[in-house]
Amino acid sequence: MKIKINIDLRVGRIVKYFIFADLALLAGWGLVQPIFAIYLIDKIEGATLVTVGIASSVYWLLKSILQLPVAKYLDRHTGESDDFLALVIGLFIVAFSAVALIFIEKPWHLYIVQVIYAIGFSLYVPSWSGIFSRHLDKDKVSFDWSLDSTAVGLAAGVSGFLGGVIAEAWGFPVIFAMAAVFSVVSALVVMAIPDLVFPKKTTDPTPFKDHTPTNLRH
Repeated sequence: MKIKINIDLRVGRIVKYFIFADLALLAGWGLVQPIFAIYLIDKIEGATLVTVGIASSVYWLLKSILQLPVAKYLDRHTGESDDFLALVIGLFIVAFSAVALIFIEKPWHLYIVQVIYAIGFSLYVPSWSGIFSRHLDKDKVSFDWSLDSTAVGLAAGVSGFLGGVIAEAWGFPVIFAMAAVFSVVSALVVMAIPDLVFPKKTTDPTPFKDHTPTNLRH
């Protein structure tokens, strides 16, 4: 018995661009994951694992709370210009937070940066998910989401290894600079889609949620 598996990897243009944008952003931050706790303890005088835990909590709690009103606001407005603006602003805020991590010296510096980071992702997650959902390929909804998850997962797997190698060879600041660059690249990829710069009106209430693996964001 022969089993033939034929997977058509062709997807819509906007879906493809958004997968590239998600991949670039989370691959860049995937570089940070293996060295983040070590960097904080090494960089901040008196920092402990509790400091790292507080920093993580600040991000997750604030991001989880803020993204809900952002999502409600975006849903109330037809068209994608507001989603697009929130997405681009969010990406540049995330890029700024990566650079800011290079200069932290005290725990409260770290917590402020985590607040900024949370604001950036609270703008990014609802806007990316909303636009991506409205442009899913017909009869390929599950595949489009899975392709994004697979692309991001593979990139994170590679960048997770490279993060440790690069930090050991060239130091921690290089990692955060690269995360910032990848975040900006993600924004530029999105901005390269003319259909979003001058979007068409849409009232499609597709209720998809962000399926990006949460363990890629500290």
